[in-house]
Amino acid sequence: MLKQRTIREPVHAIGIGVHSGAKVRMTLRPGEINSGINFIRSDLGGAQNRVPALADYVADTTLSTSIADGAVHVATVEHLMSALWGLGIDNLLIELSAEEVPIMDGSAAPFIKMINSAGIVEQSAPKQFLRITREIKVTQGDAFALLRPYQGFKAGYTFVTDHHVYDQYPKQASIDFATTSYVDDVSAARSFGLIDELPQAQAINKCLGSSLDNAVGIDDDGVINEDGLRYQDEFVKHKLLDVIGDLFLLGRPILGEFIGHMSGHALNNKLARAVLRCDDAWEAVGYSLAKPGSCKPILHPEAFSAG
Repeated sequence: MLKQRTIREPVHAIGIGVHSGAKVRMTLRPGEINSGINFIRSDLGGAQNRVPALADYVADTTLSTSIADGAVHVATVEHLMSALWGLGIDNLLIELSAEEVPIMDGSAAPFIKMINSAGIVEQSAPKQFLRITREIKVTQGDAFALLRPYQGFKAGYTFVTDHHVYDQYPKQASIDFATTSYVDDVSAARSFGLIDELPQAQAINKCLGSSLDNAVGIDDDGVINEDGLRYQDEFVKHKLLDVIGDLFLLGRPILGEFIGHMSGHALNNKLARAVLRCDDAWEAVGYSLAKPGSCKPILHPEAFSAG
């Protein structure tokens, strides 16, 4: 059976918050078995400075996903959470010297590099998965997000826009992570946006730290970053990167298929909360690799309670 994972030793990074523009020091520390992912605001001090990385703690989804427990807030967690999913990290303490997770280059790739530099270790307890047992769907206008049963994890997304630059690039992607590498093919996809929309975001105190160092900028002529895009379908892949981070707030990696159409952080969180409310839509399972000569993984639903 697959085992839980954490990092071998602490590792540090310094960056800025993309929305706050504030400098922040982040330290990742090994987490204990079954402790999950937890954020700690080291600048606040005291005992009540921790927020669990769980869907029920999501407090704001305006242009990013932020979590809170009472007065303790942590902003823009989705890229780091996506990286943790990609490397199979189950237990981790994340210390921040300010409210927002550093944006780094706008993707999950720097977090992947940071975690790999610290080393990854297996722990003695079995890894827990959340297996989807029936379809569950949420909608908002023309947008929707759903999860349905699937042997493994597959994610598809359709990006809808009528902007002529976006029209030049793929707007749909469907990835089966049994055959595609998250680290190689998804993790480096960056945040993106239209330069003309930046003043509107900054008027509501968002994107104050945004730059071409941490996002793909787009004007009427096209992509303005000197190095261009990292993937031809970087825009839609970043949407999938966000989805993965938002869904990892369920507290366990999913066994199932996600399909999103125009969905964003708000709808992703609505889907996660809907799953948690529907006890008949999922079960907690262990997961073993297939035995030689078998093409299917081995699930162990009896190993955990569904709570």
